[in-house]
Formats: sequence, structure tokens, C-alpha cells
Amino acid sequence: MHKQIYVNLAVDNLERSKAFFSAIGFSFEPRFTNDQAACLILGENLYAMLLVKALFKSFTHKALCHPKESTEVLVGLSCESRGEVDALVARALAAGGTAPRAPQDYGFMYGHGFEDIDGHVWELIYMDPNAQAAG
Repeated sequence: MHKQIYVNLAVDNLERSKAFFSAIGFSFEPRFTNDQAACLILGENLYAMLLVKALFKSFTHKALCHPKESTEVLVGLSCESRGEVDALVARALAAGGTAPRAPQDYGFMYGHGFEDIDGHVWELIYMDPNAQAAG
């Protein structure tokens, strides 16, 4: 079994990206953060590595996509409540992010999301533990 997850994301300006995620309430693991990479703490054993493009490119022979033009990944995070979903989106918008679509309410599940300043899509989801999906 895997013990941790690290999602690697290429960023245009590391300091600007760190400021964005700090503004919406996230913090960084200083042991894995330097001038080329920042380890964004998403939760217990959940991390996103924000990598300057030159460093990111050193891990692959494939061309990088531009996340404002192409979708490379949808990063999904669970939240404790609908309120947490909405609060994170509001903070992201205030910090310079955008909302690619309206909130989605399926009764048993509520979701909304944001695009960060580099164009990466973050989907935030609250699943009501007492509700059942329509079937």
C-alpha cells in the first residue's frame, strides 16, 4: 500500500504560486521547499509539489502542456462540509484564481472548484455521509 501521494505541478512563478496557496489557507513543508520546488501540504500524507518548469521538465521527456489551454489533471480534494468547499473557492477567487463552473449540488454530493493562477483545476467535493446516491 502507498503511504503518501505527491501530485507534481509545473508553475510559472514559484513565489507567486506559494503566495496564492498561502492566501487560501494552505501551508508548505519547509524540508521539501526551496527556490525550485515547494511542498504544498494538502492533508495528512497528501502533498502537491509545485515545481518550476525547468525542474519539472527534468522528470519527463514529454512536452509540458499549458494548463490554461489544456487539461493535464483535475486535482480532487474532499472537504468536511459544503461550507468548507465554498470558503476555499471564495479564498481562491480573492487570491486571483477563477471558478471554471458553477457549484454542482447532487443532494448526496456537493462540489465546486477553482483554477489556480497557473490554470491547474482543483475540484472540491463534500459527500454527505448520511445520504445515498440516487440510483
